[in-house]
Amino acid sequence: MATKADTRLLFHRYGEEIRRFLTRKLSCAATAEDLTQETFARLLRIDADAVIEDGRAFIYKTANNLAIDHIRAQRRQRTDTTDHHTMAMIADQTPDAETRLSDKRRLEILQQAIAELPPRTRQIFVLARIEGHSYGNIAQILSVSESTVQKHLAQALAHAVARLKKHSDGE
Repeated sequence: MATKADTRLLFHRYGEEIRRFLTRKLSCAATAEDLTQETFARLLRIDADAVIEDGRAFIYKTANNLAIDHIRAQRRQRTDTTDHHTMAMIADQTPDAETRLSDKRRLEILQQAIAELPPRTRQIFVLARIEGHSYGNIAQILSVSESTVQKHLAQALAHAVARLKKHSDGE
């Protein structure tokens, strides 16, 4: 096994260089730091009879192999499938038939409420809430003041809310 003194000397000489090498290779400083430590820890586990001709090359080879193993492990994790139990626990974003039917009915009530509005109020509602025009733009289009636009829109919204509330109360 390599001695602690030998490993400490190599760490002081090459540790920062290896950490920078791994950071560039992995784009993650924390992982690079961990793999740098592991690189030098492996030096301590080498058989005492082993002959290392070039310590720097050995350290780089070890660090590179650790980085490759890390990248492979990450790829395996990303491609693993999720088990059926976990998938079943994920909420379905699609509304159920009852919700779709209720939403459809509410939309019909809203359309009916809009149709019941006086023509100017309906026009302002459509321009503001359906076509997305600003109050100022609507005022220009209809040659009215912004406060008139706001008044008509408030009336339209109050009527629509009342109709929807009447429906939800079961009447």
